[in-house]
Amino acid sequence: MSDWSKCRIDEIATKTAIGPFGSRMKSETYTQFGVPVIRGTNITGGRSFSGDWVYVSEKDADQLANCNVRAGDLVFPHRGAIGEVGIVPGDRERYLLSSSLMSLKCDETKADSLYLYYFFKSHEGRHQLLKNASQVGTPGIGQPLTSLRSIELHLPPVDQQKDIAKVLGSLDDKIELNRRMNETLEAMARAIFQSWFVDFDPVRAKASGESPDSICQRLGLTPELLALFPDRFKDSELGAIPNGWNTESFSETITINPTRTLKKGVIAPYLDMANMPTASARAHEIVEREFGSGMKFQNGDTLVARITPCLENGKTCFVDFLNEEQIGWGSTEYIVLRPSPPLPPEYGYFLARTEKFRDHAIANMSGTSGRQRVPANAFNDVLLVIPGPDVASAFGVFAQATIESMRSRDVESQTLTAMRDSLVPKLLSGELSVTEAIAEVGA
Repeated sequence: MSDWSKCRIDEIATKTAIGPFGSRMKSETYTQFGVPVIRGTNITGGRSFSGDWVYVSEKDADQLANCNVRAGDLVFPHRGAIGEVGIVPGDRERYLLSSSLMSLKCDETKADSLYLYYFFKSHEGRHQLLKNASQVGTPGIGQPLTSLRSIELHLPPVDQQKDIAKVLGSLDDKIELNRRMNETLEAMARAIFQSWFVDFDPVRAKASGESPDSICQRLGLTPELLALFPDRFKDSELGAIPNGWNTESFSETITINPTRTLKKGVIAPYLDMANMPTASARAHEIVEREFGSGMKFQNGDTLVARITPCLENGKTCFVDFLNEEQIGWGSTEYIVLRPSPPLPPEYGYFLARTEKFRDHAIANMSGTSGRQRVPANAFNDVLLVIPGPDVASAFGVFAQATIESMRSRDVESQTLTAMRDSLVPKLLSGELSVTEAIAEVGA
């Protein structure tokens, strides 16, 4: 470490900035397209931003030029989710800071932005960010830019910084690839559910006289799968449905809040509402906690948040993280769903992700403002179209394989995350050389 130097952020920064005052960027200025606004909710612990985006016009972004950020800039919440950090990707010309964020652009001749990102992800970097924080009311950093500029750190030469960041970045690249592949797999499974059980695309195609080869190619089916679908419709209470399929009430087909036994005081897996996924089947942050009061579930169940704003945000998951016959538990604000045969367990999850299900749930919410929730019995009389057992079974095989593949990638990503987190303090302190780290990673 003889060639490492101690410096302050203001010595290696070319620019620091803070987001605009709220009065300069109100929600009514948001547009459907334009310059994306980075908010605290978009910084979710990883190197990439995620979540829902809002936009402002190019003109409004020009008027807030000092709050524009570009590829390689670091962004930090100074209010709310303080202690987090993100790095602006190079997929767009620019982004815009929200009022709760601050930014740092570093001098590339003195510091590598990705290296600084990993510094701020380290225990020491997070400590430096939070040393002037207040936890009274909404968490916040006092004098945000002054605090940021005053942070001290030890830096190796820039070429060493880049080498260290490359090792850590390679692990994050693998984690990000797994995340994207899982996102693609889930999107495909949702699209197939919609095609088979909502839009009845295979049946419509057969009924129209389209050739089997054309249908298989267009819908991605094998001839064996296509043969499972009927070739005509029949009338029902819900209109035309595939011949041989039936309609049943939701409560006849899917058990709502099934009985599960868990004694009070027993330590069991617990899923907190904060860790419920909004756009994925799989929950990741599961802890062991003494059972007190809450909804109980087991593998194969689907959990749906029933309270605002969690329901509107899409908090839903498929339970696949327990041992066989193990019972887990969570918030009293969950609704637990369990399909009955011939429907496979995964059917409940993909049903809960459909637009029709979400719209019905949201439309039936009641209660005082800010505490509205959908009652479990709101689904009792909803009619569902029940497919033939062969089609249901085929979907179950596909859905099970999809979720298992997603689980496998998540397990790999957890291993990679643990490896990265163990390397960060060693590399950033000089305890471990880049050569040693590469040997440990196996890259």
